[in-house]
Formats: sequence, structure tokens, C-alpha cells
Amino acid sequence: MEATGLIREDCTVPWEHLRLPPFSQVALRVLQLVHRENVQLHELSDLIASDPAFASEVLAIVNSLAYAPRFPISSILQAIAVMGASHLQGLCLTVGVRGYMGQSLGNPSVRAVWRHNLACAAIAEQLAAAGFIDRDTAYTFGMMHDVGRVALASVRPREYARLLSTHRGSAESILDREREAFGKDHCEVGRELVKDWKLPEDFEAIVAEHHQPADGGGTWDMDALIRLSCRMADSAGFAAFPACECAAFGDLLGELPARERKLFFTDAESLAYEVGRKINAIESI
Repeated sequence: MEATGLIREDCTVPWEHLRLPPFSQVALRVLQLVHRENVQLHELSDLIASDPAFASEVLAIVNSLAYAPRFPISSILQAIAVMGASHLQGLCLTVGVRGYMGQSLGNPSVRAVWRHNLACAAIAEQLAAAGFIDRDTAYTFGMMHDVGRVALASVRPREYARLLSTHRGSAESILDREREAFGKDHCEVGRELVKDWKLPEDFEAIVAEHHQPADGGGTWDMDALIRLSCRMADSAGFAAFPACECAAFGDLLGELPARERKLFFTDAESLAYEVGRKINAIESI
């Protein structure tokens, strides 16, 4: 997707001049519906099934080695019955994000953005299991946290790929580089997208604040979980910016409350293997 106006590939591209590709309306509507207390399973099933290609990809992921169901799942309604409606929101978002990136996934550097998102979602799910937080919501927020970066990478893939491949420094300095190139960093873009897509407000804090430091109060909540999953993804080898500075896995493990630490992976290699297995299964579809 090209920017509007006469903007060359080697120029800075203000956010206001970018024409965003459409995000899957099925995925967005699923996110809206699942947050309703009175959501009807048939309503959710009919919505996903209304887009055969989208539904087929969701079912392919459900039946892949990423989830390894005990028996083949042949319909969206069956998938909801077996896995739960809240779990389907994360899968639909996975399909939606991949579709949103489109042809830019052919760019190896931009593909790193996609793999980082998948890693964050998988790690958030694992952290939630250790911390007795809702795993499905954690996966969804993990996938959603960098949607602003996905948007920037999708509309100007070659320019964003240059930023990815040439950047050196801290994660915070990435935001400065994005503002220089686009006028907004990916956290600001993510917040705008959440509003434009009319998603529940609790997504705003996740996309806008995941690079902010912890409050220091030792609170183990969803915001803290997503911040940690993002940094763990970098430490485990799934950084979008390969040359970016990242914390040692042992230091990150020390940020977990003692109870959760006992139930989580003890080394980066084990975590990377489990996360990589899930990412590879999804990417092979």
C-alpha cells in the first residue's frame, strides 16, 4: 500500500500522509462481540463463517501442531464449543494481523515484526498460565500490543525494514526513530487504531503503554504481563529489531513474582523452543 501524494521511498513519511490498508472486519467484530456478556455462540460462529477464506485459516490454525487437538475440528461452531469463544478471539486476531501485513511479510525484516507479535502472544499466554490470569485474554493482548508497528510496517514495508535493520540502541530509542520517520511512534499509532476500529477501551492501555516502565509497586496484572512478555520475546530471540539492546532472560525472570517464577520456564532456550514450535506451526499454514 503506497502513501498518498508524491512521497518517495527514501523520504520521511508523516503518519497523516499514509493510507492504511483495511483490517479484517470479521476479526474486529469478533473482538467487539467477545467482550459482550451476552454474546451468542451462533452469532459468533455465523460471523466468522461469513468469510469462508478467513474461517478456513482459523480452522487450519486450530487443527495445526500449534494446538494439536485430540480430534479434527471441522466447523467454527465446533471450534468454539471445544476451545471456547474467548480463545477464538485470539485466533481471529492472529489471522487478521497476518492478513493486514499482506505482501510486506515477504520482506525478511518486516516478517520479524510478525514473529515478534506471535512470540509476545505465546509468551503472554504462558505467563498468564503461571500467574493464574486469563490465558485467552493474555494471548489476544500479546498479539494486539504492537498493532501500531504492524500498521507502520504494512504501509511502508521497505522504509520500516530499513529502520529495523539499521537501528542500534534501546527499545525506547526505537520510538524516537519512528517519530522521526513517521511523525508518530507505534504506541501512538496503536492507540489511534484502537479508537478508529472501535475496540474496547482496555486495548488502549496495552498498545499505548507497553514500553513504559513498570510502576514499581509489584502489581502483577495484565499490563505488567504484556510489558514482560514483550521484553522476554526479545531476550528469547524473537526481537523485531535484531540489534536492539535487550535484558538478560535471568533478570527478566527475576521480575516475576516468586509463585509465578516457579511455574514458568527456567531458561531462555526452553522458552524459545516452545514459542518457536508454535510460531513455525502457524507460519506453515
